[in-house]
Order: sequence, then structure tokens, then C-alpha cells
Amino acid sequence: MKKKFFIIIIFSFGIFITSTKIQAQWAVMHTVADSLIQKGSYYIYNIEFDSASACFKQVIDMYPEHPAGYFLDAMVEWWKIRLFRETEKYDKVFLKKIDKVIDLCEKRLDSNIVDITALFFQGGAYGYRGRFHAIRQNYLNVANDGRKGYEILTECWKLAPGNHDIQLGTGLYNYFVVAFPEDYPALKPLTAFFPKGDKRIGILQLRSAAKYARYASVEAKEVLLQIYYQFEENYPDALLMAEELAFAYPRNPFFQRYLARAYTTNGWEYQEKSEELWREILKKCIKREIGYDRLTSREALYYVGLALMRRQDYENALKYLYKCDEACRSVDKDGPSGFMVKANLYIGRILDLQGKRKYAIKQYEKLLKWKDYDGSQESARKYIQKPYGN
Repeated sequence: MKKKFFIIIIFSFGIFITSTKIQAQWAVMHTVADSLIQKGSYYIYNIEFDSASACFKQVIDMYPEHPAGYFLDAMVEWWKIRLFRETEKYDKVFLKKIDKVIDLCEKRLDSNIVDITALFFQGGAYGYRGRFHAIRQNYLNVANDGRKGYEILTECWKLAPGNHDIQLGTGLYNYFVVAFPEDYPALKPLTAFFPKGDKRIGILQLRSAAKYARYASVEAKEVLLQIYYQFEENYPDALLMAEELAFAYPRNPFFQRYLARAYTTNGWEYQEKSEELWREILKKCIKREIGYDRLTSREALYYVGLALMRRQDYENALKYLYKCDEACRSVDKDGPSGFMVKANLYIGRILDLQGKRKYAIKQYEKLLKWKDYDGSQESARKYIQKPYGN
């Protein structure tokens, strides 16, 4: 419904590097550790957290002085924070683990200031910590971690130019340091002294990372998905990326939601798939599968109701939209959300189409007391004057 705040900051995922030469490129660790990394990474994205943690514990046991295993273990907590959106119980554990990565890297840098392994993982740790602060709306911390992360990323780029995994971070920075101040003018003072970015170059770098990076490919695809859908409104490319991720990681509700959204926004030819997938998501919410929370249920109810309305199945559409309204009242902490506003607007439209004018007007009058979303108040005033559909 509304653009989500996505952080102006770099991050990395599971890159392993040698530091024996200044111009060193990334190199994997021992083949056993590399296999554990690949397996554990899949488990994270497919929401198999216990299995992921077991893999990374083995990496830590094999390389206790290397930041890789600790960093990846922190990523398990990161995905819990992203999926369990109604709780903050994983915050302290995540911050403790990510701070351990930063401290371990700092010790390595005390011995060798060009330790590219330490630089890269420290930059990644600052990046993810910044993303965490963005979720919790601690914007001064976002800016501070963003600046630190970018400085470290620049050093990494000098030591290993042209590396595709690093392009995840450079692409993120180039795109979002421009995009966020455009959408959120209040952020301009926080980014005024940051190095300039370029959205076009940022997208090209992210595409390169998505295609060629050894470890950061999935993260780059996830970022591109959000850029295409939320910022560029490039729905055809968003659909291609969402399909790739959702089919590769079928248990991940984050990817499933984006695929359903992409079906919804890509025209009538995808409407059947859209409704089918939103219904499937709703069933998973009812079964309380991991990550399918009340916020997801609210969204699924809205889109199934909208699909039924478009098919002129008004009675059943009303059932889902009223359920969406009910769900919103239990989860909207800061007043009516966009889902609640639009659901009530569509309820009013359906009531008008059914000739229930008195009840439709009550719906429209209700909207005038709420925050405006996508011109909802203008539509409400118009329909009060003239019934929808006439």
C-alpha cells in the first residue's frame, strides 16, 4: 500500500576473503566451510533457522577467529526480526551478535589495517545494524552507521576492485542515497555530507551482483525486487525477480508476498494467479506457519476482497473487506493503515453499487476523519456528492 522505509546503507552477505596481498580478490574458505555457508544461506532464505544456525556454528568452531561464522549467525536473527514484525524480542540478540562481529574485525584491523576480510565483514555489520535502526526509526544511528559502512566499503573496493560481491554494497549506496531524500525530504540533512550517488549506476551494480556474485546474489535480487516494485514501479521486472525468489525459497513469506503483489499489479492476465496466491497465503496465516503473521493476513484479506470485487462478486467481496477492516483494528497501532482506509473505501463503493446509498455515505464520511491514502478523501467527498458507478 505504502512505500516501506528501506535503508540508505550498504550491507554484505557471507563473503569470505584472503588478505595476504593488497590486491587480493575474494577466496572461499576450506571447501567444507564453503559448503556449510552455501547450505546455511539456503536455510536462512527458506526460513529453516535451526538448520542454518547449526551450519554456522560449525563454521565458527572451524574458524573461531574468522568473522564469517559470527556474521552469518547474526543474519539468522536479522531474518527473524524481518519476519516477526509484531515483536522486538530478537533485537538484543541481534545487536549483541552484530557488535561481536564489529569487535572481532576491529581486533584484526589493529594488527593489519588492510585486512580486507575484517574490513568487509565490519562494513557488512555496520550496514545491517543500520538497517535495524531504520526499522526501529532511530534515524541518527542510521546515518552514523551508513557513513561508517560507506567508508569501509570504499577501502574494500580499492583493495579488490571489480568484485561482484562488493557491488551489492556500492549499488545499494548509489541508489538509495539519492532515492530516499527524494521520497523523504526530512532525510536530506542527514545525507547532505554523504558522497553523491547515482540511481542508474546503482541499479546496474545491483544487477551485476545479482547475476555474478558468489555469495551476495540473493541479497542483490531481494534489493532489486524492492527497488523495482516500491521505488521504480517497474512491475514487469519486479514480477520476474519475485518469481525467481519465491520459487527458489517456497517457505519464505517475504518472497511470497512480493510475488502476490507483483501478480496483482501486472494487469488482468495475472489476476487469477493473484487471487489464488493470496488465498494460499491466507491459508498459511490461518495455519500459523512461520512468518505468516497478522499483518500478512490483513494484506491477504484485502487483496482477495479486491479480486472478488473486480469479478463483481460483491457479497463475498464484502465479507473479505469487512474481515480486513477487523484485522486492521487489531494491528494498526498508529491509526488506520492504508489497508484499512482503502478497504473501507471499497466497501462504500460496493454498497453504492448495491443501491445501499445510506450505508455507503456512512463509509465515505468515516474516511474523511482518517488519514488520506492515495486520494481517499477526495474520492470520499466525490462519492458523497454522487454515488459511485453513476
